[in-house]
Amino acid sequence: MKKSERAKVIQKFLDRDFPNPDVPLNHDDAYTLLIAVLLSAQCTDERVNQITPKLFKKAKKPEKMMLLSQEEIYEIIKPCGLGPQKSKAIKNLSKILVDEHNGKVPDDLASLEKLPGVGHKTASVVISQAFNIPAFPVDTHIHRCAQRWGLSNGRSVQQTERDLKKLFPSEKWNKLHIQIIMYARSYCPARGCFGLECSICKTCYPNRKSKFKHKKP
Repeated sequence: MKKSERAKVIQKFLDRDFPNPDVPLNHDDAYTLLIAVLLSAQCTDERVNQITPKLFKKAKKPEKMMLLSQEEIYEIIKPCGLGPQKSKAIKNLSKILVDEHNGKVPDDLASLEKLPGVGHKTASVVISQAFNIPAFPVDTHIHRCAQRWGLSNGRSVQQTERDLKKLFPSEKWNKLHIQIIMYARSYCPARGCFGLECSICKTCYPNRKSKFKHKKP
């Protein structure tokens, strides 16, 4: 099966199993999504969704968040891990949004990636889900499955993103990255399928007998 053929097969499975996927992080607007995605680094979405209501009760807009002390933010978000770095980033990026962007989250990657604590993946999630601009954020789930499914060689997250963008039309990217994450968690987990058990792995590689060996991002 050619790579392009695998991509079509995979798209059919994802559309069947997750036809209308929701963003797994609870949010109300671009700013609350930005903060939630920042908090999700090395933390589960479930835990972030438990923490953000407490944080946003204190401050839901950058104008209010910048007025909180770093210690106040840290006390709320510390269950998410990396609390000192994240609390500093949240306070500082909120001030930058107020001072340089009229309190609004910018809708372009370059501006977002200049904000403290915001890397390429976080920026990509925000522009795709808050502004509906085509982007393909690649997390560990997507990086893992792209290798298992023969869509990318897995040399780096950046290469995986480039490979997936070539295989799928841009109008599918925003939905597709959430579909893959949901499928990966449900059917093709890191310590579950190993490229041998889920419908996509079995369909794309029916003769695979041993566990797939991944390249880490």
